[in-house]
Amino acid sequence: MDFSWTEEQERLVGEVTEFARNELASDLVERDAQGSFSRDLWKRAADYGVLGWAVPVDQGGAGYDLVTTVRLLEALGEGCPDNGLTFGLGAQMWGVQTALLHFGTPEQVERFLPASMAGESLTAYCMTEEVSGSDAFGLEGTAIRDGDHYVLNAEKVLITFGPVADAAIVFAKTNPEAGRWGLSAFLVDANASGYTAHPVESKMGLRTVPFGKVSLRDVRVPKDQLLGKEGAGASIFTFSQGWERSLVLAPQLGAMQRQLDDCVQFARTRVRAGQSIGKHQAVSHRIADMKLRLETGRLLLYKTAWLQQNGRPNLMEAALTKTYLGECFRDSCLAAIAIHGGDGYKTAQGVERDLRDAIGGLIYGGTTDIQRNIVAGLLGL
Repeated sequence: MDFSWTEEQERLVGEVTEFARNELASDLVERDAQGSFSRDLWKRAADYGVLGWAVPVDQGGAGYDLVTTVRLLEALGEGCPDNGLTFGLGAQMWGVQTALLHFGTPEQVERFLPASMAGESLTAYCMTEEVSGSDAFGLEGTAIRDGDHYVLNAEKVLITFGPVADAAIVFAKTNPEAGRWGLSAFLVDANASGYTAHPVESKMGLRTVPFGKVSLRDVRVPKDQLLGKEGAGASIFTFSQGWERSLVLAPQLGAMQRQLDDCVQFARTRVRAGQSIGKHQAVSHRIADMKLRLETGRLLLYKTAWLQQNGRPNLMEAALTKTYLGECFRDSCLAAIAIHGGDGYKTAQGVERDLRDAIGGLIYGGTTDIQRNIVAGLLGL
């Protein structure tokens, strides 16, 4: 594995960082306080090409390989302090677009993918239910065949973009007796009769990306909107979540780099008792640990992306990456607050916002406890 970067890749990284810094950071304190999602910023990112980075050229995308895409998402996170926005972009790329590209019919891909890449349509990924959560396949929602349609009934919770999505990938049981092998996935229009998107729910962090409930009451879905084959829902979920788990935290590496640079600058210029606070070992060691977490996190993420890119098994690496990066970002946020002291506790500084956002990385896409269960199982425990 060679993780050196070409001149072209370095040029792209610099351009993405500058774009994100100049175009995707406006009014963040206000939007975070209000829990406001900006369609304008989403469209700016789409117009720049972010949502097409990993899409093949023959499908209208940039066709970047996964390691390059991960590096560009890292640059996006470094330049853009809006962790909710970068998380939302990753969720669309790895959850929704991956499922479409690998399981959708040509007609389904043509209908949903171009609008997704253009930022004109948002698609929610509706798996989680109140009764399931970490037991993903324990859901109760059903899809009963009725002639040329399926009738869906389900109550989905904690759905990214649920309150504002134009469409949804909905998982439901088509054969309840078959357990996980009786799950199927459907492409559902948000304007379908019986589909209800509930209001945005307030949450601790990632406030600039909307979460909420989606209810389906006798929603009739044409059979040609079945994604993949009937009974393939578990496979689709496992496949797309493997991609999301592996790659969705890439922008957090960029956020950690931005955080590290800010802490180094602060420690150099903040003077107490006649010397910069960076001369105090308690501060300098925290910064050294931030650098250590950043570099080791990079190696793990790049390896996971490389394995995915080359079609090699990476279930273990994906679980380790999800766990490690999530916890590294949290720990670096705590260190940044300690370094900044009272200033770090202020909303305007943005340091406390990073911490609130980081907590979400320990939960979404499978909690760190679930990831450790996966690792333990693969080790034969």
